Amino acid sequence: MAVLVIAEHEHGTLKGATLNTVTAATQCGGEVHVLVVGHNAEPAARAAAQLAGVAKVLHADAESFAHGLAENVAAQVLAIASGYSHILFAATASGKNVAPRVAAMLDVAQISDLTKVVAADTFERPIYAGNAIATVRSTDVTKVITVRMTAFDAAAATGGSAAVETAAAVAASVKSAHVGGEIARSDRPELTGAKIIVSGGRALGSSDKFTEVLTPLADKLGAALGASRAAVDAGYAPNDWQVGQTGKIVAPQVYVACGISGAIQHLAGMKDSKVIVAINKDPEAPIFGVADYCLEADLFAAVPELVARL
Repeated sequence: MAVLVIAEHEHGTLKGATLNTVTAATQCGGEVHVLVVGHNAEPAARAAAQLAGVAKVLHADAESFAHGLAENVAAQVLAIASGYSHILFAATASGKNVAPRVAAMLDVAQISDLTKVVAADTFERPIYAGNAIATVRSTDVTKVITVRMTAFDAAAATGGSAAVETAAAVAASVKSAHVGGEIARSDRPELTGAKIIVSGGRALGSSDKFTEVLTPLADKLGAALGASRAAVDAGYAPNDWQVGQTGKIVAPQVYVACGISGAIQHLAGMKDSKVIVAINKDPEAPIFGVADYCLEADLFAAVPELVARL
């Protein structure tokens, strides 16, 4: 049977997480199909058809899909689920919102945060905040999976020539409606796709210090800004900056941790970074155990000096 990937897109532009999910899908065996659910999302469907490894794209278009409400997207997935052995979502806020609904309605166990495909029915996923890896074998007829994007390379955005077919749109759910939304806009790279991330912890002491100390460094490096959960909970940084088990999972080329002790929940979200730089005045900070470069210093002195030297 074929494998279905649920595409993520915004305003007709395919999101990078879909490319990683397609790579995971190609390892599950069978043809890879991509479902694009949206309104006026034809450009995303065309982009999905160009992805290497994709055999077919299904495009469901309706006004009720415009805002990606989980109830409507899940219903569309369920309408075609019987034809697939695997249904894969990216482990993003959207994917984690829709996948459990699909799994529940199919009466199957969801496999969350896939990091490796061992066989068509056997997978690896992290447990205990990434301190152990569980090997999971599923006997379910349909396997509903969320994919940790950082564990898989992105599929090539060109080279494919899949056919795009129209899928009949399901009726809109009466259980929810889109009331409004506020989208944070930034000139910085999106956190999960950034090549360089500068993150701060509770040691910064205030949101003003975040801006004063970390922003110049991020500007110099062209980096995204991140934060530990402690810093977010204290109100020093917005929620969408949070890196960690309960925030965003990232794997940039360079991760600079400033004043972050390295709680297990934070490490679970960034320890796959290619190069980790830690600045902390506590020599016993757990972050030093995973860092490639360690600077035992007061960040309020070290970071401005680093900026001056860049």
